[in-house]
Amino acid sequence: MTFFTGNEDQRRGPSCKSAMALRRQADIQSNLHLRARAIDAVRAFFVREGFLEVETPIRIPAPAPEAHIDAQESGDWFLHTSPELCMKRLLTAGCERIFQICRCFRKGERGGRHLPEMTLLEWYATGWDYLDLMRQCEELIGFVLGRLDRSPRLVYQGHAVDLSPPWERLTVDAAFRRFGGMTAGQALERDCFDEVMGIDIEPQLGLARPVFLYDYPAACGALARRKPEDPSVAERFELYIAGLELCNAFSELTDAKEQRERFAAENCTREKLGRSAYPPAEPFLRDLACMPPAAGNALGLDRLVMLLADAASIDGVVAFTPEEL
Repeated sequence: MTFFTGNEDQRRGPSCKSAMALRRQADIQSNLHLRARAIDAVRAFFVREGFLEVETPIRIPAPAPEAHIDAQESGDWFLHTSPELCMKRLLTAGCERIFQICRCFRKGERGGRHLPEMTLLEWYATGWDYLDLMRQCEELIGFVLGRLDRSPRLVYQGHAVDLSPPWERLTVDAAFRRFGGMTAGQALERDCFDEVMGIDIEPQLGLARPVFLYDYPAACGALARRKPEDPSVAERFELYIAGLELCNAFSELTDAKEQRERFAAENCTREKLGRSAYPPAEPFLRDLACMPPAAGNALGLDRLVMLLADAASIDGVVAFTPEEL
């Protein structure tokens, strides 16, 4: 037996204060368990489908320039906003089906659905297009639900959503006409595309069953292939469930010359917006010329767990927020 001397409250004080400071973590333990099980299920799905799990560097010399996404500086390099560029180079090397679960960084992104450091699932398959990825999204979510012993009927923030496939397909232009009172082209001309999308359209998507929002204007697909039968749109889709955007996918652009021009245009737009331009990703552009036709998808695992846990905020499904560090 050990005996203590002195004021026991003082001896225990610091640990008690720490316990109080970690009350949020204690309150969300069930969500953290759910998160671990969901990520385990995601990994099991891709292994079953014959995908190779890969790891690519987090710190890179040049991110893909996108007008509204800022990379976090790391010395003279950057923390990747997505593993996309390195993963596509692996496709060029002959890796036909690959996936990765990794941390990604986007400077200044913080809100109820955003973190500057997030967990992303990204996967690619050669010979596929964005329609193949729609089908696989349905299969992936169904597999995860099965592993978690969940019904395909889910309630998220008061919305009862039936996740049974097939899910609804809705073009971006049809969504703007239905919910925004204008065409997607008119929204771009009026420079209100993102505003109308965020305020009028996204909250209406996937409230009863999931929706694939697809065929974005070509100007909104910096790394996506144009649709052969309609070059005004890019073969890109986003998945929405109960108003929550879960993933961004597209048939990949494999024309290195066009990709270089698009990167230059994105850097131009960044500079007009007062943002810095990024250096050219030369190794990626070099290898892109030999990349086979493929499709890729990036799915936010934090948001998937939000959906499964019925968490209103992303804070409810992560062990630490930036403000707690």
